[in-house]
Amino acid sequence: MPHIIPVSDPGDPRLEPYRDVQDRDLRGRDGFMAEGVTVLGNAIGRSRHRFQSLMVAEPRLAGLEGILARLSEETPVYVAPPDVMSAIAGFHIHRGVLAHGERGTGDDPASLLAGLPGRALVVAAFGISNHDNLGGIFRNAVAFGADGVLLDPACCDPLYRKAIRVSVGASLICPFARAQSDAALMRALQSTSLEPVALSLKGEADIGRIAAGQPGIALLVGSEGHGLPDAAIDGAQGFRIPMAPGFDSLNAATATGIALHAAARALGKLG
Repeated sequence: MPHIIPVSDPGDPRLEPYRDVQDRDLRGRDGFMAEGVTVLGNAIGRSRHRFQSLMVAEPRLAGLEGILARLSEETPVYVAPPDVMSAIAGFHIHRGVLAHGERGTGDDPASLLAGLPGRALVVAAFGISNHDNLGGIFRNAVAFGADGVLLDPACCDPLYRKAIRVSVGASLICPFARAQSDAALMRALQSTSLEPVALSLKGEADIGRIAAGQPGIALLVGSEGHGLPDAAIDGAQGFRIPMAPGFDSLNAATATGIALHAAARALGKLG
């Protein structure tokens, strides 16, 4: 078990990483901040990024034995009264647990793609600047067995606190890499045997009928406002999600989940 360290002083310097961690105050800080029992239960032991410490509200400690047992013995776990914890964080932490971590060095797109297994499934995201959508995309990616996520420069940070929370820890688990440009992302995909599949309202084929037997699939998804860039559409087969007449709008995370389910089924990834 890790070190359990009681704290009662909101000014304790050991708790500096947890000070004023509202979303707007985390920009530009090193590391990442995760919150909630579900997120940590999913991520600890599977995360590609190292947890440096936890801060837990006293009433929550008794129910965390299973999660804490998966931490390194050297990881400090600071335990504070709820009012002290909220004073440090700058808002009421109703989930009762926060974790501060160190980002892994990460891969570049070429390295990530080179390490894929056979019949791989990856998501290539373009212009996903909303943390709810990106977190949802990572959650879907892990749920449907995707082997990685590629991001263009316009995508937001998958290790931002809100993105981690919406992903229920999946963005800490799923490998990802950021390309220097849309063109560089497409070039990286074109150097593999993955079949590029563009999810678009203009797609001619039904995503539910994507053919089995592919060597692997790269699912290309764009933002709700701008969709996919021309370079992505031109370099891939277009697929669409059929919808009821008179309405053609799904948010990016929902659309990606539907398409990932179809792609994972075609690749035999579902149990």
